[in-house]
Amino acid sequence: MNANYSWQNPAVARTGALFDEGLRRHMLKIYNYMSLGLVVTGIVAYVVGTTPALYVPIFQTPLKWVVMLAPLAFVFFFSFRMERMSASAAQTTFWAFCAVMGLSLASIFLVFTGASIARTFFIAAAMFGATSLYGYTTKRDLSQFGSFLIMGLIGVIIASLVNLFLQSSALQFAVSVIGILVFVGLTAWDTQAIKERYAENFSAESQQKLAVFGAFSLYLNFVNIFQLLLHFTGQREE
Repeated sequence: MNANYSWQNPAVARTGALFDEGLRRHMLKIYNYMSLGLVVTGIVAYVVGTTPALYVPIFQTPLKWVVMLAPLAFVFFFSFRMERMSASAAQTTFWAFCAVMGLSLASIFLVFTGASIARTFFIAAAMFGATSLYGYTTKRDLSQFGSFLIMGLIGVIIASLVNLFLQSSALQFAVSVIGILVFVGLTAWDTQAIKERYAENFSAESQQKLAVFGAFSLYLNFVNIFQLLLHFTGQREE
């Protein structure tokens, strides 16, 4: 009945088409922001990780703890302040976060070979792309998995922080396996949630903020999938 009604009423069909087009533009903006954020992170990580004058003062001093924990501080700041931030402030904070994440990830170039880092990146990209596409296209309501995924995320964060001091290979293996499952699930969940939050009647400012926060969520999922995969596919430097 609804399908026939839409077919018989051009205005309804036109409104639906406009909404779908706006949603596609919105999602494309989010993926563009996320991709640019990854480029910023990659450039900073590569430059710092391959330049002794930069990485020695950071990773061979207590400053490394500040660099390693700074991204987590940004996540909490973004999470608690996002509702009160302007679109321009949110975008500036996002780029700053991507740069800080690059500093934190620079150490992977000291541990793993460039070839294995590149290989892991493409594996992570394939996993992320497939899962995000599922979250965008599925008719299944994924919100029911939200509380389970958040609990898993909290557990992974706590275990990772503890293992910074324990340096347990067994705990790291468990964190990596569970973490990949959690962040893959979060990718689908976040993608569906971003899609459902979109509405044409939002102001341009609100839509811009939604795009930045959506990119932030998906960026976090991708980076974590990449980092956790490195423990399985990364080849260490001799």
